[in-house]
Amino acid sequence: MAGIRSVALPSPRRPDLPAREGSEGRHCDRTRLWYENVLGWPTVPGLPPRLVVGVRFDVLDVPAEAGRAALARLGGAARGFPVAVQEGRMRLLIAAGGADELPGLLEWLEWGGLGLDLGALGEGRLMDAPAPWTAATAAGPDVPRERPDAGRPGEEGLCGRDGPQGAAVWLRPPEPGREAEASLPTLSAMGTRSPRGVGDGPPDLVRLVNTVATQIHRVRLRRSGAGAAVHGVGQPLAFS
Repeated sequence: MAGIRSVALPSPRRPDLPAREGSEGRHCDRTRLWYENVLGWPTVPGLPPRLVVGVRFDVLDVPAEAGRAALARLGGAARGFPVAVQEGRMRLLIAAGGADELPGLLEWLEWGGLGLDLGALGEGRLMDAPAPWTAATAAGPDVPRERPDAGRPGEEGLCGRDGPQGAAVWLRPPEPGREAEASLPTLSAMGTRSPRGVGDGPPDLVRLVNTVATQIHRVRLRRSGAGAAVHGVGQPLAFS
């Protein structure tokens, strides 16, 4: 229309991130790049970044209490492979493909019909990426540790030194400079030979699954027994 000038609209502005959120994003980017460049593990960006499961490793997902008891029970047989904790759950890294074997293993070990709180993450799944240079400090005295400071000690961890509440944390981090996959529990571990000698290879996945399942069952029995005692179940009736 005559007499009306078109006014160019300003381009949409990207909202400025708060300083803390921007800082967290940079720390998380460093975490993601560390996994990709140092370990060669594929990741997905975000807050927090996540590790792609099923490519370099799979994950056993177990209650942290039972996981701690299982690692303590296995002792030296459970050393070497990475372990993370997050919000009451323990993530045990196992060889890629191990998640597909879990249902059959549980049936073969006669744990299949008990509905244990034991799961596995395999191909197509994601896992929150713990900061590679921090480790859990309150995991319990009986849990084996190797290098709780693996990575870059002294730098800030995932989204801050201690990370946000509920963040995943390495209990036993993967070590830079060594092939982490060579330490992962696998079905072919029995009788394997490492450079250090016979039987000194990765842990046996069958033994790991059986031990974890046993500890999960024991925890459940203990809790159900405690609940029965509180409510007087199975107790003789008292008559006055």
